[in-house]
Amino acid sequence: MSQTQQQSPYPPFQPQPPQRAARNGLGTAALILGVIGALSGLVPFLFWLAGILGVVALILGLTGRGRAKRGEATNKGVALAGAVLALVSLGLAVFGAYTTFKAVDDAVDEINKSVSDSRPKDPKAAGDAKDSGTGTDDKKADAGKALEAGDSVVYDDDLTVTVSNAVAYAPSEFAAGHSKGKHAYKVTVTVTNDSKKKFDSALVTADARAGKDGVDAEQVFDEKVGTGFDGTILPGKKATVVYAFDAPADAKNLTVEVTPSFEYNASQWDLKL
Repeated sequence: MSQTQQQSPYPPFQPQPPQRAARNGLGTAALILGVIGALSGLVPFLFWLAGILGVVALILGLTGRGRAKRGEATNKGVALAGAVLALVSLGLAVFGAYTTFKAVDDAVDEINKSVSDSRPKDPKAAGDAKDSGTGTDDKKADAGKALEAGDSVVYDDDLTVTVSNAVAYAPSEFAAGHSKGKHAYKVTVTVTNDSKKKFDSALVTADARAGKDGVDAEQVFDEKVGTGFDGTILPGKKATVVYAFDAPADAKNLTVEVTPSFEYNASQWDLKL
């Protein structure tokens, strides 16, 4: 009697290979960086940040999309959205760079124009002389040369500076800046504002040198001289200040330099003593 082999009704167990986890990190990172880059691009001066994040997000998004095509990732749509936002970031970065550099260029042009407008006028184009109220005829002399007593320099914005002749001055007993053996001289500086806007006279400075060697002539301060300009000069108005300088006894001339402000060129007057 032969024995028959019984077969199992169930197929033999076949072990399944382990499934790999989806590699979705690049697509997610691309989306996050793309969002941040696009938001940064909305602020023009952050164009550099939008550009950097846009480039990185584009690389990550395209790489993440490639993984999804190969079945290594499951967030193909997220990676694609990150790549699109990356392109938006790059576009905003280009626009922001253009806007920022144009604004800077315009600002530089305005500064250069302001400096150019504050330079003294060419005496040939200045026209007829104006009366400064100092009792002398004013001359719109060449700003590259020293002016004489009573001459005026007129700037392009119609601000006028006039310096009178030097007059011997006797400082008070408690004066500062006067040394024994030296002679003090006072000069009158007048600033006339013929422009259409107010002028801050507090920025006006006056310095002097004396003699052929051009030694510094120290400014003298007492209850009558040395206070300097202060306040605002309205359009059509003028302000006058008397300065005094200490010069060596043998000095024959006094060179006075007046600067209306840092926006203006300085002008010099050569005064005979």
